Amino acid sequence: MSWIKVISFEQATGHLKKIYDRVKGPNNTIDNVLSIHSLRPHTLTGHMGLYKNVLHNSNNTLPKWYLETLGVYVSHLNHCSYCVDHHAAGLKRLLNDESRYDDVMQSLLIDKPEQHFKYQYLEGLCYAKKLTLSHIKISESDIHKLREQNLSDGEILEINQVVSYFNYVNRTVVGLGVNTDGDIIGLSPNDSDDPDNWGHS
Repeated sequence: MSWIKVISFEQATGHLKKIYDRVKGPNNTIDNVLSIHSLRPHTLTGHMGLYKNVLHNSNNTLPKWYLETLGVYVSHLNHCSYCVDHHAAGLKRLLNDESRYDDVMQSLLIDKPEQHFKYQYLEGLCYAKKLTLSHIKISESDIHKLREQNLSDGEILEINQVVSYFNYVNRTVVGLGVNTDGDIIGLSPNDSDDPDNWGHS
């Protein structure tokens, strides 16, 4: 499951058990990306607070399917198959359109988002790639390009935070050898109206 020790749901006690009870999925499953924090539960609290508010909060104005798309693309660029698998499944559920999903995924996996996306969605993906692979080259002109596609500064912040979150979690997963063994692929905290509801379904 990973290269470091992990405490399972059945073994958890105290503070870790309380957090696991908040994030568990069906049959008390804990995604491996979350249980990797088990030796330092306070980092799991930080991870979930960030994840829930960046990706699963009803105050975001960009559509959730697009935020998931950004996550899949960044994860692909970072060679994080774990996050691609999980978030592609979430994207598929959100799109609820097999043909559209196939088109989106093909364009991302061959790194040609322009084959499917245009205007603000394409510009957001271009910014995501630059922030992920060559962040030192980001300048104010990149923000102007996003504004020119009628993205508000708040929406630009949403894109920035989703991209930054996935760069964080990709490095957590890849750096500790986390795999999907035992996971139920595609679970997520879906109650976007309640930032304190971390349950996965």
